[in-house]
Amino acid sequence: MERLIIKYQNRIFNVVLKMCGNSDDAAELTQEAFVKVIESIEKFKGRSSFYTWLFRIAVNLTLNYCQRHARTATRSLDAEDMEPDGTANQSLRDFLSDERAVDPAMVAQSRELCDLAMDALLKLEEPQRAVVVLRDIEGMNYTEIADVLNIELGTVRSRLSRARSNLREILEAMINEGGSKDR
Repeated sequence: MERLIIKYQNRIFNVVLKMCGNSDDAAELTQEAFVKVIESIEKFKGRSSFYTWLFRIAVNLTLNYCQRHARTATRSLDAEDMEPDGTANQSLRDFLSDERAVDPAMVAQSRELCDLAMDALLKLEEPQRAVVVLRDIEGMNYTEIADVLNIELGTVRSRLSRARSNLREILEAMINEGGSKDR
């Protein structure tokens, strides 16, 4: 079990963090997910991969937590979070932006876009945020997402489509709001 925890703890933490937006909550939820896995390992039937089963537990805990607390906390995208093993976690800004750009104006614009994207992501309802994080950030395929969230494949597709549409609307509203402030 220790090897499995070491193997998956960073990935679980990062998914939970992107869903809840708070590193302290993410660390607690990650720990809770592994405790739940240890307590219910005998229920694992091997119908899916261990990784998928673990992700399902972590995502469900996070969704329940977010619904209970009904908050969309934001965090600084400048600050690096710490992984459970004490190493620095790559910030979402670094993940989404091309830091190799030479032009400082391009770097600033990229950072601003990342700020907008993260703010918009945190405004989505938890089920929609979950599919976006799992598909567009974690790179899971639709079948894996369906397994993790324990929903039908068609539901994944429709939820992702609605989430992307909502993200587009949120971003357009944020950009239009920002543009009207500049006038």
